[in-house]
Order: sequence, then structure tokens, then C-alpha cells
Amino acid sequence: MKHKFLFSVFIIFFILVFISLGLWQIIRLNWKNNLILEIENSLKKPPVELSQSKKENFLKIKTSGIIDFEKQIYLYNLDENGTPGFEVINPILIDNENFLMNRGWIPFEKKNSQDLNMFDENNIFGTLKLQGRKNIFKPDNDIEENYWFSLNREDILKFTGKEFSKYIIYLDGNSQFPKPKKITANISNNHKKYAITWFSLAISILLLYLYFRKKNY
Repeated sequence: MKHKFLFSVFIIFFILVFISLGLWQIIRLNWKNNLILEIENSLKKPPVELSQSKKENFLKIKTSGIIDFEKQIYLYNLDENGTPGFEVINPILIDNENFLMNRGWIPFEKKNSQDLNMFDENNIFGTLKLQGRKNIFKPDNDIEENYWFSLNREDILKFTGKEFSKYIIYLDGNSQFPKPKKITANISNNHKKYAITWFSLAISILLLYLYFRKKNY
């Protein structure tokens, strides 16, 4: 009798755990849906002067500044078709504050091309985005060869001698090379699927428990 009671407690415990995990995913789903809505609304707004605005994630901005082409960073990445190449990252000084500006993607053979430096510093339109965390599986940067896999802040300080805003400016535009990266609200949102999985496990265990309980009593 004692074993049956302990077994019941054990099963009920796991059912409650799975239900709790499912409810947590519902909370995360609501949060993510609200975040996506905020991003969509922000991206629909006209650009504002960076120097006159509070910096926010996904804020569309217009500005001007002094671009450092000598410390241009080549960040390995894939384009929208999965072709490997570089994203061109430039330090830019705007109202005495240093930013990194992602100008877009180029194929490998365009690296160090002087054509990349033809750019109007007085008419910059883009989107602010908080820098994400480094993926632990990415290789280390080769600073000497200017071949980067992540915008590691310590490496950037060594390379440029400067510290930068936590916001990166993603350039808007229709140029061919560098080809600006399109910023959208298409971010991962699998919480509904995870919630269904946890609730399904809870229901399955409950049904099996009731079946064996009926069979053995």
C-alpha cells in the first residue's frame, strides 16, 4: 500500500511539473508576441534624429558622423541565400559617441576593395539594434588578418583602441555591395509548440496513471 502511495505522489509530482512548464511557456508566448508587436510598430515609424532621441532597440534613425575606414571590420556571415561572405562593420563617431555600423554583406572577393569606401557620411539612415551575445561555438577572431566571427568587445578594443555603444547601427538602403541587412520582427517564437508538448506529456502521464490505477485496484 505504501509503495502505491509513493508511486502516486511521484506521478502527480511530474504531472504538476509538466503543467508548470507548459504555463511558463504560455507566459513566454504572450511576452514574445508583445515584443514582436513592439518591433513591428517601431519599424513602421519614420526615422528620427539619433542625437535628439532616446536610444531604443529597433529604433529607426537618421544621422551623420565620421566613419573610420582604416579600422573596417570584416565579419564572417551568410547572406539571405546562404552564401558565405563578410558583413562590413565600420566604427563611426556621432556626437562624440562611438558606434559600430553594419553596412551590409559582401562576397569574399570584395574584401579591402576601395569601392566599399564610397559612402555619404552626412546622410545615414538605419536601425538601432542591441548587440547580441556571442555564440560559444564560433571560432576566435583573427584580428591580424581582419577575419572576424563575432563582435567581441575585448577584440574590438584591441583592434580600434575605442569602446562603443551597446547599440549597433544597421544601415538601410538598396546598394548592391555592401548589401544592407534587412531588419525585421521575424524572431524565433516556438513557445506555443513547447507549451503543447509539456501539456501533452502531462495528459499522457495522467491517462497512463489512471489506466494502471484502474487495472491494479
